[in-house]
Amino acid sequence: MRRGRDIRSEGGQAAVEFALVLPLMIVLLLAIVEFGIAFSHYVTLTDAARVGARKAITVRIGGTTPNEAAQAVRDAAGGLDQSQLQVSVDDSQWAVSGSQITVTASYPYRIDIPLLGLSVVSGTLTAKAEEPLE
Repeated sequence: MRRGRDIRSEGGQAAVEFALVLPLMIVLLLAIVEFGIAFSHYVTLTDAARVGARKAITVRIGGTTPNEAAQAVRDAAGGLDQSQLQVSVDDSQWAVSGSQITVTASYPYRIDIPLLGLSVVSGTLTAKAEEPLE
């Protein structure tokens, strides 16, 4: 005698639960990857601003110009899209000892979920390094 299918069987329950949870897990994983990329850009930008400030304070020794300090920032941030990188080197008294040199670097970021085409957050990363001219 053949036994009929038992409706109360839980044979496919795990597969259904997995199918329901998998899209959420993928979205979460992609969001973590996008956040990691933005954080990496921030670390690169911060380091590049520090490099530019160190280059700028050598003005009395090597005759560094603000353009050379800005180029040092761009060289240090080689992994970023140079067309979107904004760099400013400010000092009202460029060659006066004791003046404060400020290097500011900005770079846009966007955290989105590629599969959904959904942009979660976007803005501008900004790193600022200040060094006194000695």
